Amino acid sequence: MYQVYILRCADETLYTGIARDVDARVREHNESPKAARYTRGRRPVVLVYHESCASRSAALVREAAIKRMPRVQKEALIRTV
Repeated sequence: MYQVYILRCADETLYTGIARDVDARVREHNESPKAARYTRGRRPVVLVYHESCASRSAALVREAAIKRMPRVQKEALIRTV
């Protein structure tokens, strides 16, 4: 099962991604050179939202939908948690 997640970076920007193990991926974003280039320069990052998806393809579709959202909608989504 895949999960879509949103991170809040140290500069208050939001980063959206997918992972099978969100906790491990957040650790990578904070500690590893395997982190996305975007988050490596904006550490530390904090997990603020995640949701489960049935498949990788469903997670990719949902990730793309979230990335298209304006920031106001992303913040509203985060508040639903």
